[in-house]
Amino acid sequence: MSSSAQVIVLNGGSSSGKSGIARCLQAALPQAWLAIGVDTLIDVMPARLRLGSEGIGFPDDDGSGEVSVGAEFRVLEDAWMTGVAAMVRAGARVIVDDVFLGGAESRRRWESALDGLEVLWVGVRCDAGVAAGRELARGDRVAGMAEAQAELVHRGMTYDIEVDTAKAEAVECARVIAAKV
Repeated sequence: MSSSAQVIVLNGGSSSGKSGIARCLQAALPQAWLAIGVDTLIDVMPARLRLGSEGIGFPDDDGSGEVSVGAEFRVLEDAWMTGVAAMVRAGARVIVDDVFLGGAESRRRWESALDGLEVLWVGVRCDAGVAAGRELARGDRVAGMAEAQAELVHRGMTYDIEVDTAKAEAVECARVIAAKV
């Protein structure tokens, strides 16, 4: 990573505060940055891919928090990653808000798509209990996802910088990240 980052990748579990940090970064950075999240990809997929084994499967409200990802989802996700990289290559600066369910393998997939671009890799940590409380307050997440993902998404990962949203507000985290950009 250099001070001329073209892409900021925020990786953290559900309800860890990535989207809030992305919005604060957009306000804090002097250049225009697009904020693109994996939730947007999921929202634009056909409903059948949000329910079945070939798409992305969210757990029942059993508290397990396990999310399953199928082959058809991966094909569309790879195309999305390639598209994000194409926007950056065309001159846009992009903040990616993602949940690396596959840990280091998820990062490798992004590294492949972003090859040749300047990337700032950011780990967004949040205590599992704090994230679970946020999840409950949001009301739009399946119970257990935040707790299940809090550490899972960071396994085998290395970052240029890490922030902890249980210890600092999104705006403070964004300032720390912006200083590295």
